[in-house]
Amino acid sequence: MRKTIIAGNWKMNHLGSDVDSTLKALTKAVGTSSKAEIVIAPVFPYLASAVALTKGTPVRIAAQNMHWKDKGAYTGEVSPAMLVDLGVSHVIIGHSERRMDCNERDATVNLKVKAALAHGLTPIMCCGETLEQREKGDMQSWIEGQIEKGLAAITPEQMRSVVIAYEPIWAIGTGKTASAAQAEEVCAIIRRKIAALYDRALADDVSILYGGSVKGGNIAELTGSADIDGALVGGASLQAEDFMAIIDNAVIK
Repeated sequence: MRKTIIAGNWKMNHLGSDVDSTLKALTKAVGTSSKAEIVIAPVFPYLASAVALTKGTPVRIAAQNMHWKDKGAYTGEVSPAMLVDLGVSHVIIGHSERRMDCNERDATVNLKVKAALAHGLTPIMCCGETLEQREKGDMQSWIEGQIEKGLAAITPEQMRSVVIAYEPIWAIGTGKTASAAQAEEVCAIIRRKIAALYDRALADDVSILYGGSVKGGNIAELTGSADIDGALVGGASLQAEDFMAIIDNAVIK
């Protein structure tokens, strides 16, 4: 059975004191249990403290990226083995900002998904189209291509541990939000593509998140859609009160 996941991507925000105060406020508000799976992705320097601050709570910690190798001459990179050693449970892979700004490609996304799974990390694999691709009518083929290439050689059993996040690039950090109908259309395309690659029963077990200017005011309509199982939240996850509004208003499946 797929689950509702509310994940917060802090991007390059929050110093140590902010991480401390925000996570303390969040874990206090969440309490000892949550119907949704809650994930927070701080910046690399504060992963260890974030893991310590959330120990014994329902909040899980994700990294925002990783390399696919365990070690080696990869200056500035962090390995999956290092993330596991820190106590991290999830990792965001192929975020649109990394695809656009850091030359991330489907081939490296695939390598990272494989490496994450091999180390017991839950990959949150991102996909999404630009406004130009959408307006030209290329959205479906683009999204399906990202899914097929990102999941190449992933076994059915491994696929049950993969989370997909749909992020329309035109709605990331722009204040624009895909309507629930637009988001549902693409998430349904993703689920059908997974069914074509594997089978429908497996596809029905995969959690698919929507990311793009998600707030407490629109999360219920989004997660009330048949194929949207949660959210990958940016700016609204930086303050515990705003993030809790999203968690509290999400429709649990």
